[in-house]
Amino acid sequence: MLRVGLTGGIGSGKSSVAARLRALGAHVVDADAVAREVVEPDTEALRLIGERFGPDVMRADGTLHRAALARVVFDDRDALRALEAITTPAITARVSLLRQEAPADGVSVFDMPLLVERGLWVHEHLTLVVEVDADTRVRRLVEQRGLPERDARARIDAQASDGERRAVADELIDNRGTPEELDVVVDALWRQRIEPYAANLRDGIRTRRVGRGAVVEPRDDWGRRGERVVARLAAALAPSGAATEVSHIGSTAVPGLLAKDVIDVQVGVRHLAEADREDVVLAMRDAGYVLSPGNSGDSPKPGTDPAAWGKRFYGGCDPALVVHVHVREFGSPGWRFALLFRDWLVHVPAEREAYAAEKRRLLAVDDDTDAYVAAKEPWFDDAWLRAQEWADETGWRP
Repeated sequence: MLRVGLTGGIGSGKSSVAARLRALGAHVVDADAVAREVVEPDTEALRLIGERFGPDVMRADGTLHRAALARVVFDDRDALRALEAITTPAITARVSLLRQEAPADGVSVFDMPLLVERGLWVHEHLTLVVEVDADTRVRRLVEQRGLPERDARARIDAQASDGERRAVADELIDNRGTPEELDVVVDALWRQRIEPYAANLRDGIRTRRVGRGAVVEPRDDWGRRGERVVARLAAALAPSGAATEVSHIGSTAVPGLLAKDVIDVQVGVRHLAEADREDVVLAMRDAGYVLSPGNSGDSPKPGTDPAAWGKRFYGGCDPALVVHVHVREFGSPGWRFALLFRDWLVHVPAEREAYAAEKRRLLAVDDDTDAYVAAKEPWFDDAWLRAQEWADETGWRP
């Protein structure tokens, strides 16, 4: 099941996107609806709220006086934390139950205003952010919900900033246009990314790089994409306790360097055998990564034990983002070199430029991806030695 997190600031039109995704076939869970449900009369959460905040937040008919409660917690952080301590466990349990109702091969959308603030986006395969400028959102809140402008701006300021949402967004949905224009955007996103992603997950198909022309000029978003992949993998593997760390490596982790449009990530494990544990393999698959059994080692570098270069290799299922995950034993030569090579290129401009020049030379000979990768190996053998010298000179450590 593909998990999609949907969020956006108040007044952005997130609900309209959720409605369109539902019409396209997604199973949508509305966090706001769940939050209302768990405090209905005769619920444990409502009983605890009454005990903590007193009769002023309860109506005569036994229902929650939402406006009164909002006035209590809006400017009181301790009160807000107390409220969240009561409602969050109930909401989490209900959301989990509702999401399990989605078809195993379908799409589950979690419509959550605080997806970014709560850090919950790391548990989703994709994060969609609906974005509209603040002035437009204020106007909508005043005209459509009857909020005073001051209150509308206060609510916007209390939420995550546009920059914070963009940092975790896999897709930004611009909702400044008409409802019809919004539907066109959402339909295209469903057709081009969401539906194929769900199919790849269902069938265990990883996204592969193109055969030719895979190397491109540096992209400004490689770093942010890598950070999102790292955060999601770290969250997925945390329950297993197997990973020592997760890091963005490779050329896309080096600002300004042309590269294959592939996010390479390294997962360290204490012992390589831990990578074969069933819970680890299942966690990787649940996170959207498919094991490639035929790729179980790196090319050994000069002066090292070839047996020490073992690894496990996974490919991501997102059709819009090629991700390669290299699982290596903590402290092994391959694990160390992946981190060293990245840092060496970041801190030594001459070596970064030399590597870029070698890439361009090889691409001029043959831009077939497999041929290009194989042709780089002799350069890597020499680079291994130079990088080791730099590490010794500078005292670099992983």
